[in-house]
Amino acid sequence: MTFLSAWRLWFLLGVAAFAVAYVLVQRQRSKYVVRFSSAELFDSIAPNRPGLKRHVPAVVFLFSLAVGVLAFAQPATEVRVPRERATVIVAIDVSLSMQATDVDPDRLQAAQAAANRFIDELPPTLNVGIVSFAGTAAVLVPPSLDRAPAHAAIDNLRLAESTGIGEAIFTSIDALQAVPTEDGELEPPPARLVLLSDGETTIGRSDEEAISAARKAEIPVSTIAFGTSGGAIIYDDPRTEAVEDDLIPVPVREDNLKKIADETDGVFFTAASLEELEAVYQDIGSAIGFETINREITDWFVGAALALLAFAAMLNLAWFQRLP
Repeated sequence: MTFLSAWRLWFLLGVAAFAVAYVLVQRQRSKYVVRFSSAELFDSIAPNRPGLKRHVPAVVFLFSLAVGVLAFAQPATEVRVPRERATVIVAIDVSLSMQATDVDPDRLQAAQAAANRFIDELPPTLNVGIVSFAGTAAVLVPPSLDRAPAHAAIDNLRLAESTGIGEAIFTSIDALQAVPTEDGELEPPPARLVLLSDGETTIGRSDEEAISAARKAEIPVSTIAFGTSGGAIIYDDPRTEAVEDDLIPVPVREDNLKKIADETDGVFFTAASLEELEAVYQDIGSAIGFETINREITDWFVGAALALLAFAAMLNLAWFQRLP
C-alpha cells in the first residue's frame, strides 16, 4: 500500500500529541485525587469504579483520529487492470521445420492451439494482429479487436520453405505503426510483438537489421523458441532422384531468438511442449495485457475512521452516559 499524499502523514504527530496529553492529564488527575481525597472514603462511596475501562473509549477515539489521518493521506493499493488501446502482433513461424513431431502432434499444430488460446485470454480492449513467416512474411490479419479473423488465420496456416525472422519483424513493425491514433492522443498506443520460431534466419533481412528497426520504433519483441533439440523432419526434395525420403534434423535454435529479445527490451522464452507453450503465452499475456496501477482506497479508511468514532461514542454512552 502507498499514500498518494504521503506528506500528510505528518499529521499523525498531532494524534501522538493528543495521546501524550491524555496520559499527562490522567496522571495529573490521579495525583489530585490522591492528594485531596481519602482513599478509604472514596472506596466506600464508589466501590465499583470503572478502572482501566474508562480509558477504552479514549483509545478507540485516538485510533479513529489516526485512521482519519491515513485517509487524509490518500491511501492507494496496487491493482491489475486490462490495458486500454494496446496492440499485439503474434508472429508465427511456418517454415518446413515446424512439421517436426518432437512436440505432439507437431510443432505447427501445437503452436496454432496455443496461439488461439493466447488471443482468447487477452483483454478484449487490446488489438491483435497475426503475421506468418517462412521465406517471406505476411500480415494475415491487421490489428483488430475482432478475434474471429485472427482465429481463422491461425487455423489456416500453411508450411513453406526457408525462415525469415528479420522479415517477420519488419512486417510486424509496419503493421503496428499503421494502427491509427484516436482523437486527442498525442502518441500511438503501446505496441508489442510476440514472435514464435524454432529456427534462425536463412533468408531476407538480417536479425541485426530487424533489431535496429525494432529499437528505433521502440517496439519490444518477445520471442519464443519452440521445439526440442531432437526435432527432425522427412523432406522429399523433388529436385533429387532419391528413392527414399531423407530424415533431416531440425533442432530448435535459441541463441538468435534470445539476442532479439534481449536487445529490443523483450522477454525470451523456451517451450518444448504444448503445455509449456501455453504457460509461456499465459505469462506474456499477463505482462502485456494488463498493467498495475495505484487505485485510491481513501473511502475504506474514511469508513473505518467513522466506525471507530461511532464505537467510541457508543462505549462512552453505555458506560458513562456521556459522549467523549
